[in-house]
Amino acid sequence: MEVGPGLLSQVRVPERQVALIHPVDLPPALVRAAQAALSPAVTVEVPARDDCKTLEVFSGVLSRLAQANLPRDGAVVGLGGGAATDLAGFVAASYLRGVAFYTLPTTLLGMVDAAVGGKTGVNLPEGKNLVGAFWPPKAVWCDTDTLTTLRPAVFAEGAAEAFKHGLIADPSLLPRVLSPEFRPGGLGLEDTLADAIAVKAGVVARDLTEQGERAYLNFGHTLAHALEAVTDHAVTHGEAVGYGMHYAALLSRALGGADLTGQTLAFLRWQRPRPLPPLTFEGVWPYMARDKKADSDGVRFVLLHDLAQPYLARVPSAVLRREFDRWQATGSGQG
Repeated sequence: MEVGPGLLSQVRVPERQVALIHPVDLPPALVRAAQAALSPAVTVEVPARDDCKTLEVFSGVLSRLAQANLPRDGAVVGLGGGAATDLAGFVAASYLRGVAFYTLPTTLLGMVDAAVGGKTGVNLPEGKNLVGAFWPPKAVWCDTDTLTTLRPAVFAEGAAEAFKHGLIADPSLLPRVLSPEFRPGGLGLEDTLADAIAVKAGVVARDLTEQGERAYLNFGHTLAHALEAVTDHAVTHGEAVGYGMHYAALLSRALGGADLTGQTLAFLRWQRPRPLPPLTFEGVWPYMARDKKADSDGVRFVLLHDLAQPYLARVPSAVLRREFDRWQATGSGQG
């Protein structure tokens, strides 16, 4: 893992043949820089954001690699945001039963979350990330210069995962994420970004396949993934995580944990996610019930006893409904 400016033009991989996968909306200058550094045998452009995370796109990319005769000792490089690197990783894990995989995340969300954890996959109409594989990248390069290409709202999406890492593991991140210096080109960006990445990297190193503590990284994600699915991804992942963290904080308080709703509301006011459409618990619950943390006994939520004290719990349905209503009564978390 490397974090810093100018990395995109310095990337080198040992594999002689490379497939470069990137989203259609990536700035052409970034694509050209990666192509100049890697000399890919094939470059595959995929739809933007979660539109690329479908079985149809996945199949099409595999066909492109086969047509290009990418060999078993070749490599797949994912360039772009979290959705593109999720797809690229699943392609790498599946093509010829697995080839080398590298990531070049160009969004804050990709750097802090998707590109680091080794979870790869695509979505189904029934829910998010229901098909995939654990396939860690051999290296990750986080070129902070690429963040200057992002709209402020897109940068703020990624901040949700950094803030989440503060809630579950490193409380020093909370004021730093909300600081005016946490911005593209800001003086505090690199150090804060590196510390946020270190939280996830450490957890993943100890628990790659989510047999234990890795589940804590899903704080706020049970509702978040449901919001993405029920709105057909009109709500972005980072926005949904912002909303989901506040719901999880409400549940944590309801089950006797510390009241951290002030922190989650402060983040939502900073992030300013787009308003949600009218929602009902009955409409959202089926998607929460299919969450990947569910087992044969039902859905487990990641909650907090206090800052940096996460745990897993099954929440009574009456509490889920009551706190969902409370979450909505405060403007779906923005009140």
